[in-house]
Formats: sequence, structure tokens, C-alpha cells
Amino acid sequence: MSENISEICEKVQESLIKFFWSDKEKTFVNHYPERESENWIYWWHAHSLDALLDGYHRTKDEKYLFRIQEEYNGTFVKNGNTFLHNWYDDMEWMALALLRLWDVTEEPSCKKQVLLIWEDIKTAWNDCMGGGMAWKKDQIDYKNTPANAPAAILAFRLYQRFYEEEDLKWGEKILNWNMENLMDEDTGFIWDGINRLGDKRIDYEWKFTYNQGVVIGALVELYKINHSHECLDKAVKIAKTAKELLIDTNGGIIPYEGKDDCGLFKGILVRYLYNLLEVYPKPAEIKDMILYNARFVTEHGINDKGLIGGNWAVKETGCVDLAQHLSGIMLLEAAAGLMGNK
Repeated sequence: MSENISEICEKVQESLIKFFWSDKEKTFVNHYPERESENWIYWWHAHSLDALLDGYHRTKDEKYLFRIQEEYNGTFVKNGNTFLHNWYDDMEWMALALLRLWDVTEEPSCKKQVLLIWEDIKTAWNDCMGGGMAWKKDQIDYKNTPANAPAAILAFRLYQRFYEEEDLKWGEKILNWNMENLMDEDTGFIWDGINRLGDKRIDYEWKFTYNQGVVIGALVELYKINHSHECLDKAVKIAKTAKELLIDTNGGIIPYEGKDDCGLFKGILVRYLYNLLEVYPKPAEIKDMILYNARFVTEHGINDKGLIGGNWAVKETGCVDLAQHLSGIMLLEAAAGLMGNK
């Protein structure tokens, strides 16, 4: 890369603060340039905490802890003085971010919030479609990977920290349902969801990067517990299939999947591929793919304001979504970790 990777990460982290932080709202806004009217998109703020935590782990700079606390407080207030929400997957992302924050601070109130969210998340499980976690509280018969695999990751991580056997059982139950119902047995490709329209049909046309990432993440966390190479084999198979079907077909660049929420998908994939490489660095092609994307973004995808849009092949000259820029940060921070800067 033309610059030191840590310097590049600092550049895009500072652009996050400069162009998205609102002193008025006390949280990040959704777009740059900021729109006159902004919807509240709760789950993006979980990933903003994650991105800031990535910066802290790389630098150990206290400025990141200050920014994290500001975003934590602002999100809590903006969400109605609670971290609970209608969407189960949104709460799962937040609980995962807050658990990472607890790992750093061991702040009792942070743990309390994680466990409070987890108790609410568990109400997502019901017998529709043979089990699984519902996507949201007002559509309990729609089951999808984004509501199941992150819940399994959370359950496994809770078990590793607090040793409650019930959490391990929850994680295994959720992950098993996800893989039995939303995974192609031959290729390992992970489908998005089932019964969205009440027709018991799988959305085979929805081929998203982050679905691959979160199942990989759940398998990695289970491996940390049971040390089963079967978990690693499955995770590697999913990773290689994702690379072959979604990335190699796009010239090796993780694809632009659309505006709004889609902007976060590939950053999530990268996060959990990185977690896989932390425990099992053997699939060199996965590491090389992440580093290739990071180099490409550095050379072609960061605009003159230090912002990264949804299409990593171009410098965005129009509106940049917070979700898109966060994915770019997650990619570059992962590359920094792979290059020994964490």
C-alpha cells in the first residue's frame, strides 16, 4: 500500500468523526452530506461501536474510548433510553458490540445491558418453520440468517466469558437450525431467509455477503469451545464458496450490494473472515483476498475527504452512507490486523 496501513486507518477513522458525528444528535448521522430529515437506523450504531473498537484495539489510544462512550450514550438516549428494539437482529448486533466493549472495560453496566438484551433476544425462538429465531417481534414466522447466526455468536461468546451451560445450549440449537434450514449442503452457501412472504419459501435469489460471514463467525466461536476441526472445515468451506461465488466473479473485489443497510454487509463478512484467520490462518487465499481489497480501496476507493462509498472500485463523489464508510473502516482495520498492526 502507498501509505502505512495504520495511517490509512487513522485517516478514515478521523473522517468518520469529522463528517458523520453530530454534536446536536450526540450520535452519528446516516449520510454525508447530512440530510434535512434522517431516519433512526439503530443497527448501524452497533457497527459504529465495533468500528471504533477496532481503532482502539489497533492503537490503544484513549480517544477511541471517549468516542465509544459518546456513541454508546447517544445511541441509548436516541433509542428511547434503552437498547431493546423491535428487530431481533438489530439487538444481536448491539449486544455483540457491547460485549466487545465489556471485554475492554469490564464495566458492570455494559455487562448488564448485554445480558438484558440477551434475555429479550431469546424470546425470538418459536416453532414456526421448525424453530429458529424470528427476524422481528411483529413478524415471528419469518426466520433468517441475520437473526440466527449472530445470536449463536453471542451465545457462544457469553458462554466463553461467564460459563453458563444454558448459553452453550442456546448457541448450538440456533446454529444447528440455521445450517440445517438455510445452508446449501453441497456448496456450503448460506441463504438469507425462509417464509418472508408466508409461503415457506427460501429466498434463493438473495445472495448476501454477510450471511456467509455470520455463520463463519458462529462456527469459529464454537470451535473455540469444542476445538472440533469439523467446525473449522465447515467455516473454511463457507469462506471459499463465498469467495468463489460472490467475489471472484467481481474481479476479486467484494461487491457493491446496494444502498442503505446493504452498505454494511461486506464489512460484516470481512470481520468474521478475520476472526476465522485469527484461529486458523491456513486458508491463505482468504487472507490475500482481504489484503487485495484493502489495497484496492486505498488506491481507488477513498475520496478526497477520506470517505469510502459502497462501490470499492471508485471514489464516491456524491452521498456516502454511514453504513458504507463503516464497512470500509472494518476492511482496513482487518487488513491492519493481518499485517501485524494490532
